[in-house]
Amino acid sequence: MAISRTALSCLESRKNLVGSACGLVGLALTFTGLAGVYWPFVVAGLYGAGALIAPPERPATPDFPDTAGRLEALRGDFARLHTYLAEVELPPAAAGRLTELDQLLAALLEPGWVAEALSVDPEAVHALSRAIRRDIPESVDTYNRARWWTRLNPGTEPPERHLERQLGVLFAEADSIATGLREAESRRQQTHTRYLEDRWGPA
Repeated sequence: MAISRTALSCLESRKNLVGSACGLVGLALTFTGLAGVYWPFVVAGLYGAGALIAPPERPATPDFPDTAGRLEALRGDFARLHTYLAEVELPPAAAGRLTELDQLLAALLEPGWVAEALSVDPEAVHALSRAIRRDIPESVDTYNRARWWTRLNPGTEPPERHLERQLGVLFAEADSIATGLREAESRRQQTHTRYLEDRWGPA
């Protein structure tokens, strides 16, 4: 099967198609008597010349998912994160910070014009993906493990303080993304205002 595919790809290649077309020209010269007794060499030579001048095969570029597809997959991962967090017991202060972060992430990922604005910023999408798929689960998981060890060794620094600080940093990062999107929309509005005023004059 692999050999037949290779043979088929050779037959369908640009070099073979162009060479075959030039070879047909050689056969036409043979039938008209212009090639004479050397017609096999004429046909082979024209085929070889056609194969040489044919453009090389260009491999197809890889088909990566677009940003909209990445956001849709990220929404699914965000839903799975919700399921995980619902089973975790957190101290009140950390739970409050996590709720604020959750609400902000949900607003940024909500389908509609906000997601459309987010989709043009690959770095922001990457930051949200990193927070949802790695940073938040790891923060909560390390808190749970550290809490267990703290019970065996009382008097050490409470692990919830680290969790609160981590969630605070993640909220600041998400809030920075939201601020960037708001500023981009503001610049877009100002640009449109200048365009209208340049066209019609200020109101």
